[in-house]
Amino acid sequence: MRVHVADHPLITHKLTVLRDVNTPSPIFRALVEEIMTLLAYEGTRGVRVEPVDIVTPVAPTTGVRIADPKPLIVPILRAGLGMLDGMVKLLPSAEVGFLGMARNEETLEPTTYAERLPEDLSDRQCFVLDPMLATGGSLTAAIEFLLARGATDVTAICILAAPEGLKAVEEALHGREVTVVLGAVDERLNERGYIVPGLGDAGDRLYGTV
Repeated sequence: MRVHVADHPLITHKLTVLRDVNTPSPIFRALVEEIMTLLAYEGTRGVRVEPVDIVTPVAPTTGVRIADPKPLIVPILRAGLGMLDGMVKLLPSAEVGFLGMARNEETLEPTTYAERLPEDLSDRQCFVLDPMLATGGSLTAAIEFLLARGATDVTAICILAAPEGLKAVEEALHGREVTVVLGAVDERLNERGYIVPGLGDAGDRLYGTV
């Protein structure tokens, strides 16, 4: 497993506002999208391309285009939805699937309650979106779900991670073709499984508590 922390001043600046308890939901949503676009730039460095011949106004040349089969973007519901627009802006030709996962607040274990994905992901590059890599349970389960369907190259993009969650994912997916791209690695998890200092519950801050 490869881990890349996108240590960029623009990301750090936007993260600071995102963390602030006084930042209202509309600004929070806009910042998540902006941060996601910056992280997507880092996360798509290995996206597969193929050569294509074109003619410019001056001369013929060879460039590249996104190769088939097209990449698959998989936000983990519900908080991952807040990251989707930022990713699609950068990779508009990608297809989008969905995984609905919830964490049991007592056991901290993930459960899958919905999925909308192709049955066969053979040879597909997949990009999993989840704002918070806390205990690592949901992200590990999502990646294993994709690998079991034949995905050969999975990149997870998260805004924040806790060291404990990052270690758990690395141990669970040891030797698999997985990349994790992060905006920052925070100090630790608290007793409730929340990232410290973190930013609270990303889903609630994006969409409210309903």
